[in-house]
Amino acid sequence: MYRTVAALLGSLLLPAKLFARRTEKGRIIVNTLETRQASTELSSITTGNWTLPNALTALRIFLVPILVVFLLTDYRLVGLSVFIIASLTDWFDGYLARTRKQITTLGQLLDPIADKLLVSAAFISLVGLGEAPAWMVVIIIGRELAISGLRPIAADQGITIPSSSLGKYKTTVQMFTIILLLLGPSYLGEHFLVGEIFVGEIGLWLVVVLSLVSAAQYFLGFWKQLARSGKPS
Repeated sequence: MYRTVAALLGSLLLPAKLFARRTEKGRIIVNTLETRQASTELSSITTGNWTLPNALTALRIFLVPILVVFLLTDYRLVGLSVFIIASLTDWFDGYLARTRKQITTLGQLLDPIADKLLVSAAFISLVGLGEAPAWMVVIIIGRELAISGLRPIAADQGITIPSSSLGKYKTTVQMFTIILLLLGPSYLGEHFLVGEIFVGEIGLWLVVVLSLVSAAQYFLGFWKQLARSGKPS
């Protein structure tokens, strides 16, 4: 189980890795997830960019394996606490980066990686705990990988894919869904049942639907921009 979790989490890092392509003159240009940048820009990621928001993002990544260990060793409530703390760092790092004007290239690279690692680790652990069907989690994580793979392709074409409001709703819903599923009806009681269905299960279905619809929205937006640019698809 641990090897499966490690393998799936490792695959999430692949779209975030910098990739290179050879130009007509043989020069290497390095691309990141969000934008197309030269390697000289990447060399600017130094200790000077190690700000408090970036430290919180790094903390979120550090908490991911701790979360998995607690969840899969019958310390579910401790794992839930770790998940909530890690989720709060997601809000605080963005807030501090904006208010302190400390938005850095390093932060823009690490933040989406940390988010996807945290959510994917939680959902995979829920499968191991028998609280979520594997096929639903495959759709949710598959959507994240697809969008992460689409962004560098779009950047290579000079196309920017902004975050959609639907995608933000999905993120919020899936955070609350994970918390509900980790607690379960045994902790929350009958007040969180709709008929005989636990609200966490309803939330999981909603996350799947939002994942599919928002993914379609991103891909359609990309193809429309590509068509307007006149570049071959």
